[in-house]
Amino acid sequence: MKRFLFAAGLAVCTLWVSAQTTPAEMASDPNKTGGVYFAYPSAAADKTEAPKGYKPFHISHYGRHGSRYLISDNDYAWMANLMHKADSAGALTLLGVDFMNRIDSLMIETKGRGGDLSPLGRRQHHDISSRMYNNYPEVFNKDARITARSTLVPRCILSMASFCESLKEKNPSLYIDMESSQRYMPYLCHSVPESDKFNGRDGWWQEQYRKFEEANTKPDRLVKSLFSDSEFVDRYVNPHDFMWGVYWLASDAQNTEGKIDFYDLLTSYELFGLWQCFNARFYAQHADYAPANGVHLQNAANLLNNIIDTADSAIADKNTSAALRFGHDGNVVPLTSLMGLEGCTAVIDRPEDFYKGWCDWKVTPMAANIQLIFYRNPKNPDILVRVLHNEKETHVEGVDATLWPFYKWEDLKAHFKSRIK
Repeated sequence: MKRFLFAAGLAVCTLWVSAQTTPAEMASDPNKTGGVYFAYPSAAADKTEAPKGYKPFHISHYGRHGSRYLISDNDYAWMANLMHKADSAGALTLLGVDFMNRIDSLMIETKGRGGDLSPLGRRQHHDISSRMYNNYPEVFNKDARITARSTLVPRCILSMASFCESLKEKNPSLYIDMESSQRYMPYLCHSVPESDKFNGRDGWWQEQYRKFEEANTKPDRLVKSLFSDSEFVDRYVNPHDFMWGVYWLASDAQNTEGKIDFYDLLTSYELFGLWQCFNARFYAQHADYAPANGVHLQNAANLLNNIIDTADSAIADKNTSAALRFGHDGNVVPLTSLMGLEGCTAVIDRPEDFYKGWCDWKVTPMAANIQLIFYRNPKNPDILVRVLHNEKETHVEGVDATLWPFYKWEDLKAHFKSRIK
């Protein structure tokens, strides 16, 4: 696989600019500091008219589940329990009492739903599907061969169900072969041993990350603003963990129906530091982190091979078709990088530089998706493909872009295969 160092030259600097975010951008919309908890931005999907004579006939899709609650009920409960304990001890400031009440209000919705798809998550997939149908109705005719496959996780299954339900609303005559099974896990959600070893508890990068997180977690101001009794804090509060607990509550509240705001508890400087850590961990574990030498990208090799094989079968078939797949952010990240999608490929060495070239909320917000739209012309042997990342036309780095936003399938396929070890 062709590799490069991030500071190697002008081409790399161009990638840096395209993916870079800034503290000012994050401060203007604190929800973005949620990283992969950023709720899918609702916007119209890009659609450029195909060259004369070309019609869409196949769609290949991979989507992350939609907005969800925090993974565990305990992610809410431990914070609530601590605040109530402090309240009973008279150890809270007025802002601390207000924070406690906000958690209590949020837990009315979240109790018993740790890790579950939220109603917003269902709406996201319903709407993405609706836009797909409206933009490519030719693909979804009554004879279309449509498959939908999901990982075994309920939030992915329900995302798939909502997506397919929307298609059926548009055209009740559609038959969708929908399934969630261990049979599909080797490509829907897979990791290679080399990546698992690198990400393991004994991986050397863990200590580097610990130091980076420690330097960017500054909890003293926050703790003093919520607790009035320093002795209580000394006995019962881990300032580092407490600050991260507030960050998780703030980050995920946007995915709930109540959308109770916690961002006023953290300064924009504090938020940016915490987000840098979250972004750094995700990049180092799933993207093209330079010391990992590309091993994480191969986690998506089976998935990309499935996309290639399914597309070739669709090309050989006279019917229209769609292959819909549903998984997780940890699958989207290596897939976008392995495919070479713009803004997803940076090879970076130092954690303090990660955010300058790679941004988690841009790559894989809640309900993130990759769509390949295939077109054919009876009078031209070339199959053309448009590539969408989160419904926006994107460049594929290293592939002839003369016809952009369209690519020749043979060029794309050759590029994809060259990046699969």
